[in-house]
Amino acid sequence: MTESTRVDRWLWSVRLTKTRPDAAAACRGGHVRINDHPAKPSTPVVPGDEVRAKVGDRTRIVEVVRVIQKRVGAADAVTCYLDRTPAPPPTVGIPVAARDRGAGRPTKRERRMLDKWRAGAL
Repeated sequence: MTESTRVDRWLWSVRLTKTRPDAAAACRGGHVRINDHPAKPSTPVVPGDEVRAKVGDRTRIVEVVRVIQKRVGAADAVTCYLDRTPAPPPTVGIPVAARDRGAGRPTKRERRMLDKWRAGAL
């Protein structure tokens, strides 16, 4: 028989989610897919499966290499999957001028410097 385990348990075991209830909630919310099919928390995973899980604001794409039942250390957990998540696209855009919290409004001199900077004069 092929070794398998529940997807919510596996996601928690390999440390893709912080808790098992978080993994189950992601499955129920439709944020986990196995081989491009929606997954319930009890859906079994076997080695070779591709798991897409939206964790936080990132979508992780991993291939199951080894099935584990219990949570292990981080060094052992990364050996259980191959991360196929594409690199995030480079951010292209104009950098936003940020002020320290509590610094108040810019002075007249600072505003003129910001206007020059936005116009590309600096």
